[in-house]
Amino acid sequence: MSTIQILDRKTLSDKKYPLQYISYEQPDHEGKMHESEGEVYFRPDAVAVLLVDINAKKLLLTKQFRLPAFLNGNEKGYLIETIAGIMDEIELPEETARREVKEETGYEVESLEKFGGVYTSVGGITEFVHLFTGTYTSDSTHATYGGLMDEGEDIELIEMAFEEAREKLSRHEFIDAKTVILLQNFYLNHDL
Repeated sequence: MSTIQILDRKTLSDKKYPLQYISYEQPDHEGKMHESEGEVYFRPDAVAVLLVDINAKKLLLTKQFRLPAFLNGNEKGYLIETIAGIMDEIELPEETARREVKEETGYEVESLEKFGGVYTSVGGITEFVHLFTGTYTSDSTHATYGGLMDEGEDIELIEMAFEEAREKLSRHEFIDAKTVILLQNFYLNHDL
């Protein structure tokens, strides 16, 4: 049984997902209760998928505008990332991963392997991201852009050779956390 006691919740916004100001009590290391408070954004869980073509030694990544990155000083606001998306309430993580790959790239993921999951910003967001590696077959006729226009997605698809991605990773050119984690996991587990 949890010793955490929620004292009060105030909804600050519920425009898309709830943002609440919560006061609570929690015990310290000696068991004495202390009051704390914080803002929590109740964002749904999500998936991220690194698409890999082992035979062609290529990865398929996305490039898209991210308003929070732009507002936080990223000059253009465009990030290179793995495929990702929010889970629907009735979907399993694997189902969301397959759906997001199809929506964002037009490809059917051939195989899918879950390697773990992470909280994205545990200090203020509930979102948990399930991390996958998936395989696809690269060809010269793939689309240049993907995403669903009715969801405001304008996604550039970027195929990148394994070695180029490894170099960019070592130079800290990827700045999206889920992408860095998935790439590090891939290179740690594959002698390429």
